[in-house]
Amino acid sequence: MAYTLDKIRNVCLLGHGGDGKTSLLESMLFMTGGIDRMGKVADGNTVSDFDAEEIKRQFSIQLSVAPVEFKGNIINVLDTPGYFDFEGEVAQAMRVADAGIIVVSAKNGCAVGTEKAWKAVQKQKLPAFFYISKVDEENADYEKAYESLRDAFGHSVTPFVIPLFDENGKSEGVVNLLSQVFYKSENGKITEHEVPDSKKEKVERLRGNLIESVAESSEEMLEKYFAGESFTTEEILAGLRQGVLNGDIAPVICGSAFSGLGTMDLLRAIINYAPSPNEVRVEKGVNEEGEEVELKYDPQGKTVLFVFKTIADQYGRFSFFKVMSGDLTPDMTLVNSRTGASEKMGHIYIVKGKKNIEVDKIGCGDIGAVSKLTNTATGDTLCASGINIKLHGIDFAEPCYSRAIAPKVKGGEEKIASGLNKLRDEDPAFTLVNNAETKQLIISGAGDIHIDVLCSKLKNKFGVDVELSAPKVPYREKIRKKVSVEGKHKKQSGGHGQYGHVKMDFEPIYDGDEDFIFEETIFGGSVPKNFHPAVEKGIREAMAHGVLAGYPMVGLKATLTDGSYHDVDSNELSFKMAARLAYKAGIPQANPVILEPVCSLKVYVPDSYMGDVIGDLNKRRGRIMGMTPVEGGLQMIEAEAPMAEIADYAITLRSMTQGRGSFTSKFERYEEAPPAVQEKVIAESQEKDDSDE
Repeated sequence: MAYTLDKIRNVCLLGHGGDGKTSLLESMLFMTGGIDRMGKVADGNTVSDFDAEEIKRQFSIQLSVAPVEFKGNIINVLDTPGYFDFEGEVAQAMRVADAGIIVVSAKNGCAVGTEKAWKAVQKQKLPAFFYISKVDEENADYEKAYESLRDAFGHSVTPFVIPLFDENGKSEGVVNLLSQVFYKSENGKITEHEVPDSKKEKVERLRGNLIESVAESSEEMLEKYFAGESFTTEEILAGLRQGVLNGDIAPVICGSAFSGLGTMDLLRAIINYAPSPNEVRVEKGVNEEGEEVELKYDPQGKTVLFVFKTIADQYGRFSFFKVMSGDLTPDMTLVNSRTGASEKMGHIYIVKGKKNIEVDKIGCGDIGAVSKLTNTATGDTLCASGINIKLHGIDFAEPCYSRAIAPKVKGGEEKIASGLNKLRDEDPAFTLVNNAETKQLIISGAGDIHIDVLCSKLKNKFGVDVELSAPKVPYREKIRKKVSVEGKHKKQSGGHGQYGHVKMDFEPIYDGDEDFIFEETIFGGSVPKNFHPAVEKGIREAMAHGVLAGYPMVGLKATLTDGSYHDVDSNELSFKMAARLAYKAGIPQANPVILEPVCSLKVYVPDSYMGDVIGDLNKRRGRIMGMTPVEGGLQMIEAEAPMAEIADYAITLRSMTQGRGSFTSKFERYEEAPPAVQEKVIAESQEKDDSDE
């Protein structure tokens, strides 16, 4: 059945890796009859972790969707990975979610992943809920976990469901503060009880705090509260809902996915307090004239879909979408506003993990999937004819960790490129570049686990075994003084011979961005004009290999000053060869040096890590250019550092800041490398030459 807009909730499960998101979704499905038995992450049989890599590694790698039907409503749950290497998946989920459920372990409390989840929800201006998991497990400490959230995120963090413990600290069950019902797990079933007398005072006090929150939702409610009048159940729900939508209240539910305690309370909270799509989002985009426009969720409007996720397998492409306007039925033809191509919708599905349920309609605000779209990628907008809008896409973080990727067996380069291009359909958060200069294929992602997973998928899906290595640094060579030399090419071997003779000045270019300037100052016809281009071409070709370590020569001015020719034996090839001989003779005398690429960095870290990060940058021969406070309580360190020193910086920074730090880098310019670096580069080049012989 197609659900109306007010009956749809799209929520995203967020949080630190291992805090219980996938198990919570499993509990939601089981408690509502969506599945017959609960799977376990360790057993590899959960609904949302179905990819072969997820089963092998026992943690989520990609975003998955599962609808939970509850009391006539549909809750589309988007389960996201908690590991930071897969933040691209979180970005895709957050683009279509209307609320964030941040899962926190009662054993660990607020972790780095919790902070990142909160920031993601705040950035999208969405309501946030907290679910404290594993309250009945050994070493769990609900109070400590709750206080850590309150300390980190302030007074909006408000308990709605709390656990109760006996004198020995063992979990007895959970209490819903509003209904004041005490839930226990007995013989695999959740049973309802009255709150024990010894706990009533605490429950009443915390319930009073919730009622105060209702009073603060409007002037009218505040007057009623101070007049001592009681609120009706409807007023309490409406007041709390308004507080959640405004961001003044972040409800805290707790429970245990394994026993099911708290799961139904969370579902009720989502239905009662989380928004339907039209209550928090107005979609923004541009029309065909490039003007900014808004699109409101309108069930009666023309159909508009936003594609937020693509899965490519041996059967083809599977595109996940959210209906932003109108509704979708099979066999509709929609236009991709990016490519202009028409796409015919064939079979449409509601997706539950890896299970696809074919339907005949998906309504406005709901999430579904369609197979075999040929010209549509993640982030695209599909529109009915007559409405051409391109909605704001998905903001992926810049990849910050790069490796050179090569096949273990020669000749597999095309297979790698083809396989990775298909994987890019699924995961737009990584890039693949063929570096023509270093002749390496460079894959860049969020970290080592991200790239490792991509390599595993290459092997399993496309049968390509690869090896990774550090990318080569594209050094350059340059001369530092002027020299005058000559080059003579003379060859006689019966018939026509070869003769070319040039006198050249080589000098460095200090001004401008030009890598090569060729001039001639010849008087008379010592070298005829028709051979000048051959001399220039000879130098250009020779510059591809410097004399120190074989890196390209840059910043070179070559002037042809004199020479000689032979009426019969001189030709273009002879003068090209003569120019190369002049280059080989002159450049070693011109004080050549190695230049290294230097990158500018913007490093974002909390204050407490500033000293360590700056110390590490100094060790990497970095120069600190400045520091600026930015939003989120972070400092932005602007620095410059040699490219060779920051190849592994993503891993080091994450380790140093426990995952709180991030950075971006871009190439700035070339600078003369220090003598020790030059010696090392030259030695490595000689070793390679020796091994190639």
